[in-house]
Amino acid sequence: MNELLDKMLANSGLEERLAEEIRTAGRLKKVKAGELIFGSDQGGGEMPIVLQGLLKVMRQDEQRNEVFLYYLEGGETCAMSIACCLEGRNTGFHVMAEEDSIVWMIPNSYLDAWMVKYLSFRKFVFSSYQTRFDELLTTIDSVVFHNMDERLLKYLLDTQQATGTFKIQKTHQQIANELNTSRVVVSRLLKGLEADGKIELHRNCIEIL
Repeated sequence: MNELLDKMLANSGLEERLAEEIRTAGRLKKVKAGELIFGSDQGGGEMPIVLQGLLKVMRQDEQRNEVFLYYLEGGETCAMSIACCLEGRNTGFHVMAEEDSIVWMIPNSYLDAWMVKYLSFRKFVFSSYQTRFDELLTTIDSVVFHNMDERLLKYLLDTQQATGTFKIQKTHQQIANELNTSRVVVSRLLKGLEADGKIELHRNCIEIL
């Protein structure tokens, strides 16, 4: 675990003193696939940095309808959790483990001081915001300008890129939940993509060709 943390810090471009404070202040958290890290009804007590594995960020409305926003991979943190930490408020989202993952959790009490004290940490936070903002714009464009079949294909390709495998182990219902649509619609569109030779359907598995 120390090797994972050291590798992440070595690639982060953070000052050595800040890297040491991150080692001292944080704690290791292991999460299983499907496990909740932050809930939409919870305050932002800690900022997660992914050491290994894959997390997904979901948006939830008052009726608890959900939509997938973006993935978090190794070395990345969630801009929304930073906002929770710095502002102490609920942003209506939750973070779950897409696969078994290892996360370094940093208490929010350190973040204000690090923002003032370390230029590299400010750059790290702003870079995280910019990356997530760009991904949110892509998600908004997908919802507003693309048909559901285009959204579904983009979702599959994003998942393939994030997981590094062409076989996506998800049920039609899971995909429907993350795209905020019905299972019937997802099943119909997946069959259409299969007929077009873009995917191959298996039991609880979708293979991108």
